[in-house]
Amino acid sequence: MMRQWFDSDYRPPGWEGDDKLTDGIDWRRCLPFIVLHLGCLTVLWVGFSWVALVAALLLYAVRMFAITAFYHRYFSHRSFRTSRWMQFVFAVLGNTSCQRGALWWASVHRHHHQHSDEAPDAHSPRMRGFIWSHIGWLTSPKNFPTDYSRIRDLEQFPELVFLNRHDQIVPLLYGAFLWLTGWLMERYAPGLGTNGAQMFVWGFFISTVILLHATFFINSLAHVFGSKRFKTDDDSRNSLLLALLTLGEGWHNNHHRYAGSARQGFFWWEIDVSYYLLKMLSWCGLIWDLKAVPPSVYREAAQLKQSAQNPGA
Repeated sequence: MMRQWFDSDYRPPGWEGDDKLTDGIDWRRCLPFIVLHLGCLTVLWVGFSWVALVAALLLYAVRMFAITAFYHRYFSHRSFRTSRWMQFVFAVLGNTSCQRGALWWASVHRHHHQHSDEAPDAHSPRMRGFIWSHIGWLTSPKNFPTDYSRIRDLEQFPELVFLNRHDQIVPLLYGAFLWLTGWLMERYAPGLGTNGAQMFVWGFFISTVILLHATFFINSLAHVFGSKRFKTDDDSRNSLLLALLTLGEGWHNNHHRYAGSARQGFFWWEIDVSYYLLKMLSWCGLIWDLKAVPPSVYREAAQLKQSAQNPGA
């Protein structure tokens, strides 16, 4: 079992099969989350600086974009195209968020869309409650393996498979980079008022914990709180607050109506920062073929709005 912490695809001799895994909380899997949260308390020792705060906010935004635009819209839904180099870079950036590898993430998310808010859904508030949908499901042995049958299009890239199998390497290197950066600032720019430990705590622990919970809110809160524009079979909701926290992922009912679009804020007033940044990358030629929302979906939205305004018509 310890070897699986460093190679998530490892199966010991005599393994009975992933289908035999239990569907409940594995307290050993809770350890990384406990360490991350307890690590935030060390801010009482390392203190505050504006440099560390700004770094934490910037790293939150960059890594959230890697999750929303690439882990979600690219790897899970293939809503645009990019080069092999770019997909690798953003797979690495996404991995720094401590949300495991891009292939595991995409596999779970594709399964979620196939069974959203039904019994097989790994993180449905309707099925197992809010806490389970928010974080409990991540600790379940049943949800730990990567189902490669769902990601044959991604499995062909050995570098992505490597990152997925050894998903602890990048977060460890990321933490070391932060500490080294803070140490260099302390030594060569002491006026900035920061150091290695402080940059590590703010850039790794605090920034990552906030990022984790903001992302998890889409699995939990976005299926409980908000409005429904489209009549989908699941409980997905649209929420401006969650959209602001997650750079556009809060338009969840839109997304569940048409998941293939690179845009989740279907209308101009629905703020979708991830989409704006994707458009900028497309202007630079780094990504291309962004999939749009079909006209039929806009017609459906207009018809539903008209029906709501004139219920007796």
